[in-house]
Amino acid sequence: SMSEAPVIEVRGLHFAYRGDPRPVLAGVDLVVPRGRRVLVIGANGAGKTTLLRVLAGKHMIDPGQVRVLGASAFHEPSLSERVELLGGRFPFDVDLRVDEILAHHRGVDPARRDHLIDVLGVDLGWHMHAVSDGQRRRVQLLLGLLRPRELLLLDEITTDLDLIARQDLLGFLRGESERHGTTILYTTHIFDLLDRWATDVLYLVAGRVVVDAPLAQIPELAGAPLVAVVERWLRRDAGPRAGGGAP
Repeated sequence: SMSEAPVIEVRGLHFAYRGDPRPVLAGVDLVVPRGRRVLVIGANGAGKTTLLRVLAGKHMIDPGQVRVLGASAFHEPSLSERVELLGGRFPFDVDLRVDEILAHHRGVDPARRDHLIDVLGVDLGWHMHAVSDGQRRRVQLLLGLLRPRELLLLDEITTDLDLIARQDLLGFLRGESERHGTTILYTTHIFDLLDRWATDVLYLVAGRVVVDAPLAQIPELAGAPLVAVVERWLRRDAGPRAGGGAP
């Protein structure tokens, strides 16, 4: 229905890490309706990872400032079943095979599991203490996506994947949003394939939202690929860089 509450509502969010006075997020306002695929972009240190972690309930914040699926992101325990944060390191190097790990995940839809194994190119015989970074990342994604979620927060999850794996994963994620209404926030530094994948762009500069719009409403994208527009923004908004360059 049109009156459906947004999946994410952030109002005037300021956030700094304890013991560090510098704000990482400086007055973020954000509303994301259900089923959107939002590309979160910005230079390193812009606040992308912190924003995703706050939305995932990993940091205590004022209950009214961040609402996810109609509840306070930090204060509502049941959200952990409905929201998945995937990113960062996955130091899963135990002496187990992938099939042994999967055996511990009960109540999973076998068709979904098999489809994901296929999409991600996971070999059930891989030993977790003897896999490459790319293989470990594929297993992390397999485990994180085994169960359908209403909100996926994906932080630089495709850096270790090759082109085909990334394309297949993006196709799977698009299907999740189109068929099940899953809402996706996705941070990345790799922009090919995303012009038609993303529905919206959220661009952060030093903890502030500079662009928050559907791709179709960003005039520059009419005449240039996403990667070129993003590069222009990043160069325009970069602070002074060490090492000279153009004045």
